Amino acid sequence: MTNEAIHRCSFVVRHSSFVIFKPMDRMIFTAMSGAQATLQRQEVLANNLANVSTNGFRAEMAAFRAVPVRGDGASTRVFALESTVGHDIAPGPVRVTGRALDVALQGHAWLAVQAGDGTEAYTRAGALAVDAEGNLVTQTGRAVVGEGGPISLPANALVAIASDGTVSASVGGASNVVGRLKLVTPEQPLRRGDDGLFRAADGELPSDPSARVQDGALEGSNVSAVETMVAMISAARQFEAQMKLLQTAERQEQQAMRLLTPNGM
Repeated sequence: MTNEAIHRCSFVVRHSSFVIFKPMDRMIFTAMSGAQATLQRQEVLANNLANVSTNGFRAEMAAFRAVPVRGDGASTRVFALESTVGHDIAPGPVRVTGRALDVALQGHAWLAVQAGDGTEAYTRAGALAVDAEGNLVTQTGRAVVGEGGPISLPANALVAIASDGTVSASVGGASNVVGRLKLVTPEQPLRRGDDGLFRAADGELPSDPSARVQDGALEGSNVSAVETMVAMISAARQFEAQMKLLQTAERQEQQAMRLLTPNGM
């Protein structure tokens, strides 16, 4: 639909002894807002489905609210506006790996890591590794934050992580504590950043001594592939319905203009 056609839809057309009012702009923009909301929902669902196998991933949730269109006459139309609700806090399935550097966060605990900008962030992805400098990092290279600072491991050490996050390294049969994972339990929902890490609204969170991990295991994504696919199909059908509504509005506008044009063109 052209801009000229949309502009014509909002005019009051006077013809002979009667008045014809075509509030097509409301119909068009209502359908457009619905289509835009559906596209945003599809993007969220597609991102969730792409991370169905990502360890510790939290499904992003999209919600929209109906806002009535105010104006002359009855408020019979509504716009769709995004109402962000954050992420699904339900835990994902725990899979036993037997790997010493794998930890699954229990309950609502989160693991503190260092983000790219140097700030503290949080994740549920517990697949840890040791970098070339001997520092404990995540599989994406983020440094793991310890309660006493960065956790460094001796070369060729056998690592063990206790349920309270204590990290021990054994070299030549002698075991020594090298640090403790900083585990936090937020009281308020965390916010997901563009880097996939979560942050608290008030900055860094204090460590929780009661937080626990399960060693030799990983928490999977809490995304349900079947439910997400069904939701994507539903969103696709909603988008098609909005497009049909736009096409209907365009046909009605064209028919009305032909009726009101003197030469019928």
